This record gives sequence, C-alpha cells and structure tokens, in this order.
Amino acid sequence: MTPELTILTLAALLQMLQMGLFSVLAQKQVGPRYAASPRDEGRSLTGRAGRAQRAMNNHFEGLILFGIAVMVVTYADKGNALTALCAGLYLGARLLYVPAYLLGWAPWRSLIWAVGFFATAIMLFAALL
Repeated sequence: MTPELTILTLAALLQMLQMGLFSVLAQKQVGPRYAASPRDEGRSLTGRAGRAQRAMNNHFEGLILFGIAVMVVTYADKGNALTALCAGLYLGARLLYVPAYLLGWAPWRSLIWAVGFFATAIMLFAALL
C-alpha cells in the first residue's frame, strides 16, 4: 500500500474515533432516552459536545477532498516524497484539530485546519504535473 493510502486509512479510523467521541459527549448532554429516540425534535448541542460535533463534521468535509487527492495521486501514479509528506501533514493537522477545537484554541485551530487544507491542495496540484 502506498504511504498516501495508508494515511487515508488512518484518517478514516480517526474519523471513526471522532464519531465515537461525539456520541459519548452528546449522550452525556441529551441523555440516552433522547439519543435512542427518532429525534424528531432537534436539540442543539453546546460545550464540548457541540464542539465535538463540529470537529467531526469538519473532518467529514476535509476527508472528502483528501480522499479525492489520494485517489488521484494513486491512480495517476503520481505519488512521490512530496505527496507522502503532504498526506502526513494532513493527518497530523487532523490529529491536532480535534483537541484544538474541543479546547477552543483560537486562532490555532484555524491555522491547524489551513495546514491540512493546503496539504490536500498541494497533493491535487502535484497530481496534475
């Protein structure tokens, strides 16, 4: 497996961990009865549960673009040291983004997000060259 595909797999596992963290924090806030219900009436999550939800949703968005970048690099056979480095930067940024969001590290959270975003963009540009 290429380094980019390995890192994509790790990023997907990170997403699963974020889903678990969100679920635990949300259930603590709304209670198991509401969590097991059809949730016809929405509830706004606050505090760490709300932050965990937003961080998880943000990773879903980033993971789509990163997944595209990895697939394009892989199928175009354009993987190299730069694309592997960018993939590692993406994963590192996503690993830091979770505590940055949960703990309210401003403006660091946005800077960490930008590292992952630009690493993904560089991978896409590298695939075109």
